Amino acid sequence: QLQLVESGGGLVQPGGSLRLSCAASGFSLDYYAIGWFRQVPGKEREGVSCLSVRGGWTSYADSVKGRFTISKDKAKNTMYLQMNSLKPEDTAVYYCAASSTSFGSSCSRGVSAYNYWGQGTQVTVSS
Repeated sequence: QLQLVESGGGLVQPGGSLRLSCAASGFSLDYYAIGWFRQVPGKEREGVSCLSVRGGWTSYADSVKGRFTISKDKAKNTMYLQMNSLKPEDTAVYYCAASSTSFGSSCSRGVSAYNYWGQGTQVTVSS
């Protein structure tokens, strides 16, 4: 069964850092573009970042550019989102996702492009 299992969410003060993990099972992330998304109540899920299949291309939302970093570890078949300099407006449920759609050397931050989703993990930034 193809699954993505997230961990690493929690409560952090403004300016702090968190590292989210997403472990894939049943398939290899080597052949998928990956992405991180977030959602708050009453709003649409938004694309935070994505990473191309070969890992040579990334895309970030303007709101997180320079603060967040997406990556993956092939040996562990796990993807990560390193979040630094966190702000209260970063508070959301964060979802990892994988896409079987080919984007060539790029990737998409659009929700509809992704086939597999993690269960979500809450990130709360508050003093």
